Amino acid sequence: MNKSFEIILVTGGLGFIGKHFVRRCLDNGCFVRNIDKVSYAADLKSMVEFDAHPHYRLLQMDVAECDFLPECDVIVNFAAESHVDNAITSNKQFCQSNFMGVQNMLERVRAKQARERPLFIQISTDEVYGDISNGKHSEADLLKPSNPYSATKASADMLVTSWGRTYGIDWNIMRPTNNYGCQQYPEKLIPKSAWRMRRGQPALMHGDGSYVRSWLHAEDTVDAILTVIERGERNSIYNIGSDTELRNIEVLRAIAEHLKVPEEDAWMATGNRTGQDVRYSLDDSRLRELGWAPKRQFFEELPGIVDSFDFMRFS
Repeated sequence: MNKSFEIILVTGGLGFIGKHFVRRCLDNGCFVRNIDKVSYAADLKSMVEFDAHPHYRLLQMDVAECDFLPECDVIVNFAAESHVDNAITSNKQFCQSNFMGVQNMLERVRAKQARERPLFIQISTDEVYGDISNGKHSEADLLKPSNPYSATKASADMLVTSWGRTYGIDWNIMRPTNNYGCQQYPEKLIPKSAWRMRRGQPALMHGDGSYVRSWLHAEDTVDAILTVIERGERNSIYNIGSDTELRNIEVLRAIAEHLKVPEEDAWMATGNRTGQDVRYSLDDSRLRELGWAPKRQFFEELPGIVDSFDFMRFS
């Protein structure tokens, strides 16, 4: 990392992508402050690991209630409720964390003197565009979120751009596709399905498993964020895409094959999710022009991810 960015403030740094980013920044010699409310999805083993590092400090609080901004050069906002099923059944907390949390952190930046304001990096999602049957979404496409989760993320993106224009805050918005990797909380497709199959229970598959997602390793997402911090155009949006596009049933089949679970026992169909998006796909050519490209291969990484899952890491 460029040494002009020495103090990184991360929100949600005990979440899935956040912890990978925190670990990388510490390895790179940066000072990291992490604002995290330590929710049900917090990785408690990572919390212990990070607390032992001399360049790390945890500030346990909700981003929507944070009343001060520590000195920092960059803010990377990972903090968010992200499970779509939870958003459909109970959406209030999603509005609180994903929308009001961003509003509050932007206000904390605005309160600083102009020359002391950090760069604000908002970690968004491909879901803000809605689904796309063919082709890829570019950063210029209209936002058409399909569920309460993606609606709160799209709304937060609009807050960032408007605070930039009105108050002169420097920002970047990054929209990654589906992330996978080691020690993801088991409400997401890969860890939940692997955990159920390992216990002799079938994975739960929405509909007929034909829904298509692009899969991006969390470490490749970290690479992308660092690339934009170092070389990105300020006050602009970057998609983070993937070279791996799979139907959900193909992911389940790969997990079952690795665990040697017969297909007839590996999954069971459930009803379609309300507002189900059929396919996501991103045009990430702007980011690749900066020299970034995904390095990890899905089918090479998957066995290690399945074998290393540790349910006891989480609160």
